[in-house]
Amino acid sequence: MSDAGPAHVAARRGFTLHLLDGLSLRQIEGVRSFVGEDASGSFGVLPGHARFLTCLRFGLARFQNAEGSWHYLAMPGGVLSFADDVLSLCTRRYYLEADYPRIVALLETRLLKEERAMTELKRNLAHLEREMLRRLWRLGSDAPVGGG
Repeated sequence: MSDAGPAHVAARRGFTLHLLDGLSLRQIEGVRSFVGEDASGSFGVLPGHARFLTCLRFGLARFQNAEGSWHYLAMPGGVLSFADDVLSLCTRRYYLEADYPRIVALLETRLLKEERAMTELKRNLAHLEREMLRRLWRLGSDAPVGGG
């Protein structure tokens, strides 16, 4: 006698993975499992998992496809949600590879370089905002009182 309950059926067919970045949506069917890391540590998602929402850390995640092969994602963090056997990962950018050494190299070269550039850009924008506010404050201080 076989167990044909909803969780058992979901485990056989897997779940759908949606990968969303700033440019595209990629849909992968039949995912058997997903492993990622958030602020609480490493976690896994299997078909039939309860509704779930978390923020992934910078680094690697992985998933197993219907054939049993592992695929790796390098990303600068992202928002992950799971509901009704659909796992959605929204991130600014990601790299997807089946070759672990290659994805590690991409993470260490491209993604870290992009993150450093983004940090520098944010620092420059913050400096620009402070300078603009300082100048606006000076202009406001020099304005005549009474407006008349």
